[in-house]
Amino acid sequence: MVIGVPAEIKNGETRAALVPGGVRTLRESGHEVLVQAGAGEGSSITDDEYARAGAILVESASDVWGQADIVVKVKEPQPGEIRYFRPTLTLFAYLHLAPLEQLTQQMLDSGLTAIAYEAVAEPDGRLPLLEPMSEVAGRLAPQVGS
Repeated sequence: MVIGVPAEIKNGETRAALVPGGVRTLRESGHEVLVQAGAGEGSSITDDEYARAGAILVESASDVWGQADIVVKVKEPQPGEIRYFRPTLTLFAYLHLAPLEQLTQQMLDSGLTAIAYEAVAEPDGRLPLLEPMSEVAGRLAPQVGS
């Protein structure tokens, strides 16, 4: 399977959806991992680190979106990324679709499979991908408030 990591283009989003350790794990499991050149810069991850972990660096977002079976992002797709939707694509991202009716409809119309990190639940109801984000937000809230 080909897993792709495009650079995040949402204003203010600097995180990378996959770190080199994740690339290494996916490669060891037999997957190919495409990473858009510069995708890790906002997280202080160099292209060289991704390459050493086994990623194939590609120049453009269209290379990632066009070749990947699964695209892994941090945030929901932005307007410029809608054109890449297709029925054979699976998207993993924090989607938070409740206020995004148009994006939700575009995703439905495209036939892609979308998995929202915030909805991944353990059998006991815990949200393992959302919990770390909530912990950070909870610790920062008093500092921001003061």
